[in-house]
Amino acid sequence: MKKVLFLAVAMLMFALPAANAQKVNTSSEVAKLEKADAAVLDAKKGLKAATWIARGNAYTNAFIAPTKELGRGVPEQMLMMNVGRPEGAIQAEFMGAPAIVYQYEYVDVYVVNGMIEGWNQKKAIKDNVAEIAIESFAKAYELDPKQASKISAGCANLANALVQQGEALNNLGKVSEASRAFELAYNAQCIVPEFEEDGGNLFNAGLLMTMHASTLQGEEAIAAFKKGEEIFTRALEAGYDDGAGNIYYFLFHCYYGQKDVNRDEYLAKAKETLLTGIKLYPKNNTILDGLMQLYTAEEGVGDPAELTAMIETSLADDPTNYDLWFGRGRVYNALKNYDECIKSFEKCVELRPDEFESNFYTGYFIIEKANAQVEALNSNAGLTYDEYEAENAKINLIYAEAIPWLEKAHTINPTDGATIEYLNSLCFRLRDMDGMMDKYNKYHELYMQMR
Repeated sequence: MKKVLFLAVAMLMFALPAANAQKVNTSSEVAKLEKADAAVLDAKKGLKAATWIARGNAYTNAFIAPTKELGRGVPEQMLMMNVGRPEGAIQAEFMGAPAIVYQYEYVDVYVVNGMIEGWNQKKAIKDNVAEIAIESFAKAYELDPKQASKISAGCANLANALVQQGEALNNLGKVSEASRAFELAYNAQCIVPEFEEDGGNLFNAGLLMTMHASTLQGEEAIAAFKKGEEIFTRALEAGYDDGAGNIYYFLFHCYYGQKDVNRDEYLAKAKETLLTGIKLYPKNNTILDGLMQLYTAEEGVGDPAELTAMIETSLADDPTNYDLWFGRGRVYNALKNYDECIKSFEKCVELRPDEFESNFYTGYFIIEKANAQVEALNSNAGLTYDEYEAENAKINLIYAEAIPWLEKAHTINPTDGATIEYLNSLCFRLRDMDGMMDKYNKYHELYMQMR
């Protein structure tokens, strides 16, 4: 297969048109930048917003020029037509798939199955073109806010190009550089207050920086986590809300990653971030898991019972809050208090009788309770056979309590595979009880169809 691919590359290179350069007029772009720089230094022109807008647009165009004709999903033939003949082509991989890499002056373009899937920009028309464009637009707005619509248009053009660059860098595994691109995109978006974005690009920048930090060690890791903290904090200050509370979970990791700097300070910040997040998003499982890990892994952080006290206080003020009851159930499950956990999800069903998840999780955690008792029973080596069987029979009654809840969940969502699988297993275990064999036959048939 590799030989065939190399042969295809060689034949394609032989068949390419005669022009041997990427279609980027470098000298023209540089001349435009020099003209724009000279204009803002002019005593009169430099006082006009229009001069700075023109400079911002010139630098934006210079930023875009090397990748202007590129886009994911564009056919390979269009690459040759729009960008020009590459200087070379090699075999490589892109995100795990075999790829041909076409090498140009400014970029390497990755083609998979005849389509452009990504690219790596190797150099720019000039250093820091995006940063200079942002500075220019910001100066224009400072001089004349009435030019907001023109400035915003230029900023949006730059931000879109930066997002595209960030996605391309991320696909290549250049996570830190991708983070910077998304951060710059937001910097461009927030120049004109009335057109300011919600901070989504800051969230992406922070997420990528946190991922990058997790691959580092020592001072490098701490510096990267610090940068992630700054980005996420800025996103929250901008009013960003991802709708699920995940930003608090990732900000927690940024604080936790700096604990070697000052353990007490950063553990306190990590804890407070998670507590803030869980108050706002009590159903967020990752925040709950983070809290339980923090409480159990770090001495002195606090008693896990604090979590239940916090939720109970919230429920006292808002006793019909479905999400709070859901979160309460998750916390009590983590504490292995299955009765309170089940009580929580039964309350969820009471509040939303036809909600799939409340019915499903009530049944699921009844199973978890029974599983815990089975584990304890099996570890008790001192029981006689009759004593063991008697205890096992009691546990089977607990398992049986899960079936009505799961059957209701199945009625609400007949295609959910997990529900069918649990009903199949439970009814088989309880097949000697009245009516269970018929239920087993029903759910086993559905289980086999599902498989």
